[in-house]
Parts: sequence; structure tokens; C-alpha cells
Amino acid sequence: MLVEPAAEIPYAIFIDTGLCSMVSTLDQGGRIEVGLVGRDGMATPALLLGTDTIPYQLFMQVAGHGHRIAVPALRDAVKASASLRTLFLRYVQTFLVQVAQTAIANAGAPAEERLARWLLMYHDRQDGDDLSVTHEFLSIMLGVRRPTVTVAIHTLEGAGLIRARRGRIRVLSRARLQEAAGQTYGPAETEYERLIGPLRRSEDSPA
Repeated sequence: MLVEPAAEIPYAIFIDTGLCSMVSTLDQGGRIEVGLVGRDGMATPALLLGTDTIPYQLFMQVAGHGHRIAVPALRDAVKASASLRTLFLRYVQTFLVQVAQTAIANAGAPAEERLARWLLMYHDRQDGDDLSVTHEFLSIMLGVRRPTVTVAIHTLEGAGLIRARRGRIRVLSRARLQEAAGQTYGPAETEYERLIGPLRRSEDSPA
């Protein structure tokens, strides 16, 4: 656990490896992911907007490593460097587009499309094609029940896009997974590339 809802955030956290999820708890008791961060950026982008708390839970979904800097030191660095401030604000813009795309996907996209998009986002933020994830976590990430996750996985696996094993999913065809994700995947990634650079290392991409 990195951040609890409404708790003061003491550090800015930068992920080198692993995957960090920003999750909202619903009134009905369910949870749903609203943002995803890996090596692409900063796990606590709200700090760049002058706030010290967020109404969400932030935790490492996939174990990894990273760096942290105390909030006062971060803000001193931003004040001292115009180029650093510009880069951080560009990242905030890409994160806001990602959150907007998540809302769009959750509003009406079929579970298979949303799963394809989420797997692509995870794939973007790590090396290799094996993704460590359980059905339980996917149900939280997508805001659906576990049986719905199971059906969506079987659909993508039956089409030859992925291969699922207990606690692990292997991407077999990234290109076809992008087709399956439809319009839910792409705008946030294009914005990241436009403002910062390629999100995924090209040598990692399978056929």
C-alpha cells in the first residue's frame, strides 16, 4: 500500500518496475481501478497540482522497485527547473487522458474490449509478454464480477490473442489485442508519445 484515501502523501513515488493501481471504493462495497502507473511516470501525480491527498487508494498490484522523494524536495526541484516542471505537467496531461479513457471504457465497452485494453496497458509498462495477474485483481481493475472476467479471458484466449494460466496471462499477439480493444485503447498512449515519447520499448513488442 502506497497511499490511503484522504491520508497525507509524504513522498512522490516513481516506479521502475512493477505496476501501481489507483482504485476507488464504491458505496456498494465494490472497487474499480481509475488509473494505472508503471515505469511511464509518477505514482502520485496529484502532488504536482498542489494537493497532498487524494480520495483513492494507491497500491502496488505487481511487485517491483522504484524511487521516492519527499514532497518538499520535489516541489523545490520543480520551482528550480522550468524544464522539469514542463515535463511533469506533460505527464499529468497524459494521466488525465488515461483516466478519461478509463471512464469512457467503463461506461459502455464490452468486458472483452476493456480486458484487452487493460492487458495492453500492463504490457506497455513492463518487459516481456508474461503478465502476472489473477482473476480477482482483474475483477477490481475492470469493475466486474469474477465470472465476467473468466468469460472475457476465455473469449480472448479462444481467439488466440492470449494464453491464460493460473495467475499469469501471456500476450500472444499484441496487434490483434489492439484490434480487440477497439477505440478504448490508443488516445492516452498517443498523447503520451506526443508529449513525452514512446510508452513501450519497441524491441519488446510481439507480432
